[in-house]
Amino acid sequence: MLRQYELVERVKSYDPDADEALLNRAYVYTVQKHGSQKRASGDPYFSHPVEVAGLMTDLKLDQDTVMTALLHDTVEDTLATIEDIEAKFGPDVAKLVDGVTKLSKLEQMPENDRAAENLRKFFLAMSEDIRVLLVKLADRLHNMRTLHFIKSPDKRRRIARETMDIYAPLAERVGMYEYMREMQLLAFEQLEPEAYATITGRLAQIRSQEGGQVDAIALAIKQALAEAGLNVEVWGREKHPYSIWKKMAERHVSFEQITDIMAFRVLCDSAEDCYRALGVLHTTWQFIPGRYKDYISTPKSNGYRSLHTALIYENSMRMEVQIRTREMHETNEFGLAAHWAYKQGGVRPDGQVGWLRDLIEIVDQSHDAEELLEHTKMAIYQDRIFAFTPKGALHQLPKGATPVDFAFAVHSELGAQAVGAKINGRHMPLRTELHNGDVVEIIKRRHAEPQLSWLGFVVTGKARAAIRRAVRQKEHAEIAAIGQKLFEAIADRLPAKIGKKAIRAAVQRLGFEDEEDLMYAIGSAKLKDREVMEALVPGSAAGVPEPAQQERAISIRGLTPGVGFTLAECCHPVPGDRIVGLRHPGEVVEVHTIDCLELANGIDADWVDLQWGERSHGATGRVRVVLYNRPGTLAEVAGIFAKNHANVMNLEMTQHDDPFHTYEVDLEVQDLAHLTRIVSALRASDAAAEAARL
Repeated sequence: MLRQYELVERVKSYDPDADEALLNRAYVYTVQKHGSQKRASGDPYFSHPVEVAGLMTDLKLDQDTVMTALLHDTVEDTLATIEDIEAKFGPDVAKLVDGVTKLSKLEQMPENDRAAENLRKFFLAMSEDIRVLLVKLADRLHNMRTLHFIKSPDKRRRIARETMDIYAPLAERVGMYEYMREMQLLAFEQLEPEAYATITGRLAQIRSQEGGQVDAIALAIKQALAEAGLNVEVWGREKHPYSIWKKMAERHVSFEQITDIMAFRVLCDSAEDCYRALGVLHTTWQFIPGRYKDYISTPKSNGYRSLHTALIYENSMRMEVQIRTREMHETNEFGLAAHWAYKQGGVRPDGQVGWLRDLIEIVDQSHDAEELLEHTKMAIYQDRIFAFTPKGALHQLPKGATPVDFAFAVHSELGAQAVGAKINGRHMPLRTELHNGDVVEIIKRRHAEPQLSWLGFVVTGKARAAIRRAVRQKEHAEIAAIGQKLFEAIADRLPAKIGKKAIRAAVQRLGFEDEEDLMYAIGSAKLKDREVMEALVPGSAAGVPEPAQQERAISIRGLTPGVGFTLAECCHPVPGDRIVGLRHPGEVVEVHTIDCLELANGIDADWVDLQWGERSHGATGRVRVVLYNRPGTLAEVAGIFAKNHANVMNLEMTQHDDPFHTYEVDLEVQDLAHLTRIVSALRASDAAAEAARL
């Protein structure tokens, strides 16, 4: 653990103007507040914030960030308050500590709630000050280093999984590759202990067998470049065990089949020298086609810049080589943290966190915790490609992105109105996968809408969240239109005309926000007619029976006395259908239509010949209706249901695509003739392209 004077000396070494007294005060404050608290390792608790602060000094971060690291657990785990910290260390430090504290509290929530809420608050806090993330990443890294002291295997695995899913990708996205690699390695050890032991063992075996081969290759590379007049540093390393395991899993190969275990880095004086070095290496050794990547001319979204290539050395040994300047190397390893070093004057690095703004928009559009987790994990994981607008604006997208993803990346409104695309001047389908350097022109149309089918090919979380939100809004409006028609039919049954005042009162009595929410509840069959009537005119529903009591009177002939029955939900038989019964031992008889496809699965059941009773009426029928995608069609269909006195029990949109929408509707009908009249009316309507009973 760093001693007080050692920590202060570290800060002063790169920031001579740092306030030594304030740093000392923060160190003493955290030691006093944590007092005799212990960690799982048995070490004093204050050793943890001190180590996190030490990690901040490794990155040469500003004084406020170092003090935040020292104080980040005091509010959560001691009697310290944000107000006290602000009084002693200033408003900037207090705000940073408050941001980290809120994240720490979220980690103690129940797991299902915590995952989504952690992300939501995390991204919002980061959008205000990225240093919150830098401290949190260092906090998580040190906790991972001591994870083995936690006795509960389940808790270790939970923390490791969260680290692998969230924190390591975030470290990568801000360019902190050293943090990312160590987090992945420590999490990998907990999540896949057998694979971890096998791969690390094989790497150790290779080291013992091949001795100084890595050093020999590094020397050969340096000599080849020196002969070309280039001043370089070269060193080699083994590939990261987790990256080896991931490659084995993706390619379905064994360790022995992985050929490029070794990787080498070449540091040059300038970007021009990087390209010269690349040419020398490609002429000295055979290069592997398809493995060259230029991240200097087109940097990654986190600012990463380097040339990547792969070569075949002696004895067919493959090796990866990364070529960069020394300045690029520092930025590549420490990412956005480099932009917060004291010498930068605290300039906020907005230019390299466009992906973070996308995450904030996803947070606003996601419907629930599951969607939020899906969309955000998509946004922080993927490899990137680069595509251009016709005017030359560059947009970075995940690999596999389509013109729809591109459109939403440019602007949400452009994505919503997209109807076609030109890629490099050629008309192409919206589902076409984009490639590096593509010029993409989006063809739009006013009043166009996102299509549900787009979810089958978009890859960005931003696009998926926006599409789902638009589809939900469209479906909500259409179901509310059905509810309006059904509401009018209910209102016609009341003795007096219903005005706006009565509707507002009904909205309030039923606990809805507004009239549209009421209509949506009626359209989605969440309210019964009696409930609506009573809310509009209290006392008016007295004596009005429930629809099932009023309309249903079903009897079945052919059953053994005392044996119960149910109407099958697969075929929804109604009086007038030819029917048959299936009976399994110990169960009631299940009534099916004679042509139900599910009968093929009832070979082992007892079959019972059945007929409807003479006065049977009232059952639930299901219809599928395909509507034209234009305003008012769903409302027109709702009018058909109301005119034919069919109560809507359930309505579900099963397909939402231009130019049609498909719905499945459960209706309370009297009998087969009643259901047939409704289907005929739907087929005769200009609103419907198709209608059929299911």
